[in-house]
Amino acid sequence: MDARFESPTQVESSPSTTTVAPRIPTVVVDDVHVVYRVHGAGAGGNGNPVATLKRMVTGGKSAAVREVHAVKGVTFTAYRGEAIGLLGSNGSGKSTLLRAIAGLLPVNRGAIYTQGQPSLLGVNAALLNDLSGERNVALGCLAMGMTPAQVRQLTPEIIEFSGINERGDFGSLPMRTYSSGMAARLRFSIAAAKKHDVLLVDEALATGDSRFRRRSERRVRQLRAEAGTVFLVSHSLGTIRTTCERSIWLESGVIRADGPTDEVVSEYETFMNRK
Repeated sequence: MDARFESPTQVESSPSTTTVAPRIPTVVVDDVHVVYRVHGAGAGGNGNPVATLKRMVTGGKSAAVREVHAVKGVTFTAYRGEAIGLLGSNGSGKSTLLRAIAGLLPVNRGAIYTQGQPSLLGVNAALLNDLSGERNVALGCLAMGMTPAQVRQLTPEIIEFSGINERGDFGSLPMRTYSSGMAARLRFSIAAAKKHDVLLVDEALATGDSRFRRRSERRVRQLRAEAGTVFLVSHSLGTIRTTCERSIWLESGVIRADGPTDEVVSEYETFMNRK
């Protein structure tokens, strides 16, 4: 569920009359649980097409339904101007949590409140393979609410930022001719062209070369400075350290640590070195 809200200005009275700047929450995650139900997993052939059709006709239930509790009671608040890294080993629930914040997955228990509509940018974000990179840029910008005039102005800048034309005029070629890295760079460049209340970045910065990563990290810092909130999922601890001042470590669907990035990354590295 989504809701718009702002926190009231907080003022501390003292003999010296100290005023504390307001912290505006952009995402509130309150005791969130996300459970996947996997049907047809197990013995007895219940996952094959014939058995599935039989259940549909007879109204029977699958004998093998497995529940995967991907996110377990996660609670935190993100504030405007923060860049937050999400750490965790594979399968820890990081991408699931981002998808829930973006409103793409329902929560089974708890609630998520957001300011505005969070924008999820992942390596699997949809682009149309039969259209050129330039045409995909135009469609992506229009989908984010830009005017045709803004699209015409920003398209050359987005193409240049992505670096897809560094080895030829790929911007005019269909997306199916792109490498996976080129496509991922273009996805990030499109999403980063707009100011977002909440931007969720899932591994998209891990697909480029070092020059593109530096450009991307600078852009993330700019988005944060423009009063947005950025969540970054990455297995590159160096990227997390240089981009995010706060990090949340999620392991087996549970928050293990939430605090300054250097402290959380150190705890995570110690944990991973013991495995």
